[in-house]
Amino acid sequence: MSRIGKSPITVPEGVTVSVNDGIVTVKGKLGELKQEIRDIDVKVEEGIITFERSSDKSDQKAKHGLFRALVNNMIEGVSNGFTKELELIGVGYRASNQGQKLDLAVGFSHNIVIDLAPEVKVETISEKGSSPKIKLTSFDKQLLGQVAAKIRSFRVPEPYKGKGIKYKGEVLRRKAGKSA
Repeated sequence: MSRIGKSPITVPEGVTVSVNDGIVTVKGKLGELKQEIRDIDVKVEEGIITFERSSDKSDQKAKHGLFRALVNNMIEGVSNGFTKELELIGVGYRASNQGQKLDLAVGFSHNIVIDLAPEVKVETISEKGSSPKIKLTSFDKQLLGQVAAKIRSFRVPEPYKGKGIKYKGEVLRRKAGKSA
């Protein structure tokens, strides 16, 4: 029994939700998102969205909560947006941006230059005495997570000194070094 799928979603002011042929479209002040929904019935009535499944097959049970969560994230994204912060830990590690181009110096012989999607806004913060930070903001939670994971994959934190690119607040599992 899906508890998440059964709970209704209230649509905030300034957000419009429409359903046409299994495609849910959500428009808000920050942007517009679309999601295809299969096997689950979506009903929009008076600012409340409900999700119902036609049978109790395990496939439909799994999709019930999934599609409800996806639509909820879409509504949250177009009304408030999402933010992810990354920290660069290491001597000489730097990050800078010009528009949508992110330039990373993370210990390789060359800098890594990434062209980010226009939906993702990037901001780099370099303060004296603290590690450089990359702040990513978007209305699409899935795209934001994908971009953040791609940036992190260039230099995953290593377990001995913790050098690398990590999410803000991420707890790294540290190992003891050589024992004499």
